[in-house]
Amino acid sequence: MTSRTVTLLDVARAAGVSKSTVSDALQGSGRVATETRDRVRAVAAELGYRPNSAARRLRRASTGAVGLHLPATATRLDYYMNLAFGAVERAQEDGLDMVLLAPSGAAGGRIASRVDGLLVIDPEAGDSAVPGLLDAGVPVVTGERYLGPAAGPSAAVVCDNAASLTALLDHVTDRGARRPAVLAPSGSSAWATALRATARSWGLAHGVEVAVRTVPFAATPAEAEETTRALLAAAPAVDAVICAPDGSAPGVLRAAAALGREVGHVGDGAGQEVGLDAGRQAGRPGGSGTPGTGLLVASCVDGPAPRNAEPPVTAVDLRPAAYGRACAELLCDILADRAAPDTVRRHAWSLETRASTGPA
Repeated sequence: MTSRTVTLLDVARAAGVSKSTVSDALQGSGRVATETRDRVRAVAAELGYRPNSAARRLRRASTGAVGLHLPATATRLDYYMNLAFGAVERAQEDGLDMVLLAPSGAAGGRIASRVDGLLVIDPEAGDSAVPGLLDAGVPVVTGERYLGPAAGPSAAVVCDNAASLTALLDHVTDRGARRPAVLAPSGSSAWATALRATARSWGLAHGVEVAVRTVPFAATPAEAEETTRALLAAAPAVDAVICAPDGSAPGVLRAAAALGREVGHVGDGAGQEVGLDAGRQAGRPGGSGTPGTGLLVASCVDGPAPRNAEPPVTAVDLRPAAYGRACAELLCDILADRAAPDTVRRHAWSLETRASTGPA
């Protein structure tokens, strides 16, 4: 029996339940016992059941489109453009069009009449449009969790952002940094909140003072340069700067060049490389002592700016196109009754080490 021929009735017979119970179990609606729902879904998966999308649209008077809500600053960030292209590509594989919603949002009722489901990416707790989108009466998938009050369940695709910043801090420390600093994003998104909290908790756990400076969520290179200049002037012992916002790394490099800091190693006044243990033996633990000429630079978001910088900048590759696909795939699965409306899936990242933090 192939997925083209399997029907709700086939699943019902195999699971020993009624057709309506199968429908409720797969849609996550009605009063179906957890054990029954799990059995029905297992049987449906085993038989290769896939709902008929055309028939489903007729039953639900659906539009054949899904909405995509991005942060207001997304239009000038490479990360979100790649994410959007990945989401569009995946939605089209299920025959769904993607509608880009205005950043200001719209009333939930009006949105629900235009789309079958919604993708809400990096929702800010302070974004007045988000509550209406989450309560629009259609399935919702958020890219990262929404930290504000939500009226109903929503699915999510999440990254371990605490782990990615921890990896960067561990990396620059392994390369000899004693006083790392983080240009952390402002705002109330899960990503921004996790990075600010992790910078502080990592410092406490390692007995190292991490200088944290808050910059706009979508800080420009000029804003990153200004903040880095002020940071290094106020705390010259800082020997590693990790910048969070997408595309801001060149600004950090410009600030380093202007202040005579050589990017790619940490060193003493003569430019000789000094490791973490050597620095402590010289009486300069955890950020005290004479600043060196070197500076390590890294970014929380990879993209053309870190890759094409001189020197190329170590960064976390969040795989935005794949992330967009993952968000759209989860929404497609919910609309096709292949996943529950409160499913949470995880997305993997990788650390790309480059010359800005020293030779491999």
